[in-house]
Amino acid sequence: MVNSRLVHVLEKKKWLSPFQSGFRFGRGTIDNILLLENSIREAFVSKKHLVSILFDMEKAYDKTWRYGILKDLYGIGFKGNLPIFIQNFLKTRSFRVRIGNTLSGVFYQEEGVPQGSVLSVILFIIKINEVIKQLPTGVNGSLFVDDLEIHCSGEDMGFVERKLQEAVTKISEWGKKNGFQISSQKTVAMHFCRRRGLHLDPKLLLHDCTIPIVRDAKYLGLIFDSKLTFKPHVNYLKRKCIQSLNIIKMLSGTSYGAETSTLLKVYKALIRSKLDYGGVVYGSASKSVLQALDTVHHQGLRLSLGAFRTSPIQSIYVLCNEPSLELRRERLTLNTFFKIKSHSSHPMHYKVINPIYGSLFSLRLSFTPTFGFRVGGILRNLNINDFPILEKVDEFPPWKDIKLNFIDDFEHLPKSTTSTLVYRSIFYEHRHRFSNYEPVFTDGSKSEGHVGTAVAMGNTVVSERLHMFFSFFTSEIYDIYLALTKMDSFNKNFIVYTDSKSAIEALKKINTLSHPLALKCAEMHQYLTEKGLTIAFCWIPGHAGISGNEKADQASKTASLMLENFVPLGDAQQAVRILILKKWQSIWDEQQVNKLHEFHPSVGHAIISNLYRRQDVILTRLRIGHTRLTHKHLLCSEPPPMCSRCQSILSVKHILIECPNFNICRLNRFGRNITIRDLLGENPHQNLFLFLKDIGFDKLI
Repeated sequence: MVNSRLVHVLEKKKWLSPFQSGFRFGRGTIDNILLLENSIREAFVSKKHLVSILFDMEKAYDKTWRYGILKDLYGIGFKGNLPIFIQNFLKTRSFRVRIGNTLSGVFYQEEGVPQGSVLSVILFIIKINEVIKQLPTGVNGSLFVDDLEIHCSGEDMGFVERKLQEAVTKISEWGKKNGFQISSQKTVAMHFCRRRGLHLDPKLLLHDCTIPIVRDAKYLGLIFDSKLTFKPHVNYLKRKCIQSLNIIKMLSGTSYGAETSTLLKVYKALIRSKLDYGGVVYGSASKSVLQALDTVHHQGLRLSLGAFRTSPIQSIYVLCNEPSLELRRERLTLNTFFKIKSHSSHPMHYKVINPIYGSLFSLRLSFTPTFGFRVGGILRNLNINDFPILEKVDEFPPWKDIKLNFIDDFEHLPKSTTSTLVYRSIFYEHRHRFSNYEPVFTDGSKSEGHVGTAVAMGNTVVSERLHMFFSFFTSEIYDIYLALTKMDSFNKNFIVYTDSKSAIEALKKINTLSHPLALKCAEMHQYLTEKGLTIAFCWIPGHAGISGNEKADQASKTASLMLENFVPLGDAQQAVRILILKKWQSIWDEQQVNKLHEFHPSVGHAIISNLYRRQDVILTRLRIGHTRLTHKHLLCSEPPPMCSRCQSILSVKHILIECPNFNICRLNRFGRNITIRDLLGENPHQNLFLFLKDIGFDKLI
């Protein structure tokens, strides 16, 4: 409780540095990594040097100055009981050391914050927050809790060296005053440069020790190299993923292994999570570098399916419902882009909206563009224009109870068993009881290429067309918000009627994770109630002949005027998912000669089977069309096997449908006029495995 309230006030007052990303809502390590990568790309294209220093603080949590925390809290404006509570929380902390079964005496911790406590992180962040303010003009930096990085760029290395030395000196002095000790052994610097000719690395001192200049270094889990090729990181990532693949190999025997769905979950947890992390940044590497990770992705999916080694990779993607790493990185990149756009205080916000050096990047094509330009290329490739994102809505104070009034006269009557006459009768009785409330009807609609919303208030109907990426739910919650905004000029009591149960449920459960428009509704409701208005919300059934609802419904479907062009973050990310799915579908549609395409024409869904592992593997290989009998020759550099009777190349379709050798078995098990889709489709033929056993093919798959 104390933590949530303290964090809320700090965020509300914007006291925390925007360059601190640690343990803050909507922020993460990728923000800091992206900020550094963006600065390096800008330095490369403008032919500048950029030097970055990665600081290491020794036992930062254990050496945090307690009095300094209380002093900073007082400086922010916290007085009274909270500082006293924090002081009591920090003092009289003890510890013991155990060696084997022997315990030492009790020792009291003089400084530091308790490890593992929910309050410790925010108290530490408060104490270290001022370090960013020590940086001189021209030097930039970022924090993830105690991971501090600073960098400076310039055409003259002497200028860069002087600026960074000034910054290092100030940070060191600040650390001594505030109880932080920076390790001169673990602190490293990197010189990023693509300029030709000889140029010396800078000489920087920390505690009279030279900071080593390294060729590559790991920063927040991502390995940066001096040319920003990300080749060292990709190679490291591949080695780590191959180690994890050994677990899947142990679980994925073709006759005894786990279910495919279970293996895919293991793959996503152990390997795909590693490949995803930092993909929006290292995805800027060249295709030849990134191809090293494709083999890991392919092998993990192939082992999970039990597919034969020669199986087409596009077929494996579709059966696993897992797109290529390239498509996945595009999706993650767009999601990150829209998330940054929704936070105007994000340090990358204006860098992605208005990226600089566009003319230089267009002339110097050998230079990889910055994140904002890369996103623009992806959007153009998907044939969509950029659009504004709804700004993140401030959360309600955690100590404030949000109370909205709801009327539940209709919710106990299910639409499946209640006639429209009953609904209308109950509504008329309901309106008689609440005749002193002005009715306001709202409705949203979504169809192919059109999203609309409407509010019917008396004889007035207001309708708006919304962005095509709005979800149906968002259109319903937006029309409630629109209705609330129209009440500002009245001095009446209102009941807002909606036929969306999901919108009512969203308003009943307002919290920090609520839809931003639901938060805006609660915010507007609070403003109106403070003015003296009484407002209630009521669900009514749609298409039940209630005139106000029908009027709003018709107006929402014909709305043409677009006043608001924004899209909530959740809807934007859902639109990205659909757009990437369409791109994947277009790639799959090009695979017309692919054997799987015949009975699995669409992507985006996996075929779930409840078969034993061996049967599941057999069915998978038959669907893909690659088995040991028909395609082993590709591994041995041999000619393809031929049917002894038909003198045609052996294939799964030939064996199951065409070869006259098996006509009698085929007739007994399947009957006449059987197709390959009947045998291997989403619901495979019940006698398929018996037929395979009859002809002896089951042992050769």
